[in-house]
Amino acid sequence: MTGPEASGGAGTRTAGAIDTAGDEPGRVPPGGDRAGGDLARRATADPLYRLVAYALEAAHGRPPAAVWSAPYAFHLGSPGLVAAAGWPTAAAAAPRTDGLVRLSSLGHPADSCDLPLALAGPPPAAPAWAVRPYAVLRALARAGYGPGGTDLHVQGSLTGAAGLATAEPADCAVALAVADVHTAAGEQPDREHLARLLAEALPDGDDGLRRAVLFARSGRALLLSSEPRRRQRYVAFDPAASAARLVLVAVRGEAADRPRELARAVACARRAGALSAWPPGQRPGRSVLVLLPEARLAAVRAAVAEDFRDRGRPVPRFLNIAVAGAARREE
Repeated sequence: MTGPEASGGAGTRTAGAIDTAGDEPGRVPPGGDRAGGDLARRATADPLYRLVAYALEAAHGRPPAAVWSAPYAFHLGSPGLVAAAGWPTAAAAAPRTDGLVRLSSLGHPADSCDLPLALAGPPPAAPAWAVRPYAVLRALARAGYGPGGTDLHVQGSLTGAAGLATAEPADCAVALAVADVHTAAGEQPDREHLARLLAEALPDGDDGLRRAVLFARSGRALLLSSEPRRRQRYVAFDPAASAARLVLVAVRGEAADRPRELARAVACARRAGALSAWPPGQRPGRSVLVLLPEARLAAVRAAVAEDFRDRGRPVPRFLNIAVAGAARREE
C-alpha cells in the first residue's frame, strides 16, 4: 500500500550501520516462514516497509519476523462513521525469550530504550514516545502474546502536523506485529481480541478509529453501533468513484489561532466549490476533511492559499486522502 500524493511529506532519517555480531542471550532466530525477514532488501517492497525492516535490524542487530502496516483513520461527519486513509504506520517485530523489550523509532532516533517487561506493578521509566507502545506490549504479554519480550521498531508516514490521529494506527500496528510473531505460523492474529485488549489497555484512545484501522475496507466506511458488543456494518464511501476528492486541510501556526484559521480555510473552500467539511477526530485539532468535486480541486487549493498568503499566514497543507482497507501484514 503506497500513500497518495501529498503537497508536503514527512521526512525520514537514515538508519545507522547494522550490527552483524552473533546472537545475544535471549534472542530467538526469526522464523524462516515468517514475513519480514528479507523485506529490507526486497527492491519491489514499499520504501516505508523496507525502511522499517532495515531500521529494526540496524537498531537491534537482527531482521524482523514480521512487518505490519496500519492505516491512519478518521471520523466522517455522522456519529459512529469511520474510515481508513491510504497513509500507513508500520511496525516491525522480532520475539525474545529474556523478558526484555527493546523499542526504537526513526521519529525518535535518540530515544531508543531497553525495558524489562514487567507484567505487574508500575511500568518502568521510559521516553515519552515509548510509554504507549510499552503499554500495548504489556497488555499483549498478559494475554499470552510475547511474555518473553520483543524487539520492536515503529515508524509512521505522517507526523502530528498532518492533523490525523497518530496514536491509534501505531497501537494497532504494534499489536498486530507482536501478536503475529507470537502466533503459530499460518494463523492470523485475532483482530477482535486485539481490539478489546487495546480498549482495556488504552482507555483514553479513540476506539472508533482503532476499529477503522483493524476492520476497514477500501471504498467503504465502517458504521459502528452504540451497543456494547459493537456490531458494525459497512456503507459505501468512495469519493473517487463519483468524481470527487477527499482532501485533508491542515493549518499551521500557533495552537490558539488554529480554530479561527480552520474556519477561515473552510469558508474559502466552500466559496470555491467544496461540498462539505468536518474534523477528522472527535476533538477539534489542526485540520479538517474537505469533500469537493474533482474538477474544483485546483480552484479550492488556490482560493485557500491566496487568502492565507494575502494575510501573511502560513499556507495550509493539502493532503489527498484515499479511502483504504484495514491493517495488513507486509509480505
